[in-house]
Amino acid sequence: MTRFDTWESYFYPPPDEATLRNLFDERDPVVLARLEYVESAERQRELMAGEVAIRRTFDAAHVRAIHRHLFQDVFEWAGQYRTVDLTKGVGRGFAEVRGGEIDRYLSDVRRLVAGTAWERLDRDDFGERAAQVFAYLNQAHPFREGNGRTSKVFMEHVAERSRFTLDYALVSPAVWNQAAMLSRPDLFAYEPVPDSLVPVFRAIAQERASGTASSLDDASRARSLLSASYPRSGPPAARADSPRGPQRARVTYRPTRGSETGREGQER
Repeated sequence: MTRFDTWESYFYPPPDEATLRNLFDERDPVVLARLEYVESAERQRELMAGEVAIRRTFDAAHVRAIHRHLFQDVFEWAGQYRTVDLTKGVGRGFAEVRGGEIDRYLSDVRRLVAGTAWERLDRDDFGERAAQVFAYLNQAHPFREGNGRTSKVFMEHVAERSRFTLDYALVSPAVWNQAAMLSRPDLFAYEPVPDSLVPVFRAIAQERASGTASSLDDASRARSLLSASYPRSGPPAARADSPRGPQRARVTYRPTRGSETGREGQER
């Protein structure tokens, strides 16, 4: 069993250092991305169709179980926390490995889910509360790869407690990625700032056809999640000690009418 305890250990040695180690032993990152898509898509379909039982505990074990199922055919470390720090863009990086920040953010996720009467929320309140939950989950970013897909499945599990379901195909990758980026804490702060995500979750929240049945069938929900997963837009997450630019400025987020209907892929 490979030890994944350094940045380099996740990758093959030169000349294949651009490819994550994988159970296919595939050294071409483009081919690996296609294989990963096929395998994780089928596993995601199983989850969305209810063919696999995952306990809705809304804690770290719940998040890890989703990731383990999605990527069990691709990565040896499926369902295991990353052992390296990550950052994306400018500003504060994701939860630091040292000091237990990943577990701390996921504990906040569980507290927020458990402390909300989801069945009583209207669309506006649902969007606000879902944005808050996702902001903490996104900041945890527990895994070396596959955080986006894991988070979207988890948020659909959260939505099951409400009268809404989530159609990720209603938001473009540019809007989604911008909103997620702006929700991250400022430098030296802990709390995420979910304001940018609120209009996104209000836009993708779709009323269920009845109190218990989803307005989207299982196949449609799976397609919605998959369409929101590939291809990736923008550069991948980088190691936290990579050179980066200055701290981001606070930006007011206002999604435009035309930007809310794209169907391209989003962050994985």
